[in-house]
Amino acid sequence: MTTLTEPARLGDILKYEADQLYSREEITIASGQNLPIGTVIGRVSADGKVVQFDPSASDGSETPAGILCESIDATAADTASWIAARHAIVSEDALVWPEGITAGQLSAAIDTLKNLGILVRKGA
Repeated sequence: MTTLTEPARLGDILKYEADQLYSREEITIASGQNLPIGTVIGRVSADGKVVQFDPSASDGSETPAGILCESIDATAADTASWIAARHAIVSEDALVWPEGITAGQLSAAIDTLKNLGILVRKGA
């Protein structure tokens, strides 16, 4: 029997957001990336575009700026999208973190998201 795997959906990640699109922010994803929904993103200081959060970077993307709320293939060009940037609750199990992130980096990133008003909840 064939096993089907269903991709993540917004409801798997974003468990609460404020009314009137308050939690959302329009962003531009830098070209050269194919990011799944739920990716924790960082904003590059030089141009304001977003990339996957990278705790070892020094260009601004080492600081979480939000959670990507749709899968985006920006491999060919910069692409517009949106993130949960504030006043939201997200499911910890559905977030996409960079490979090799340490427990300390993960804890610090979750604290940064909390300071933005994004609460990361286990089992949410």
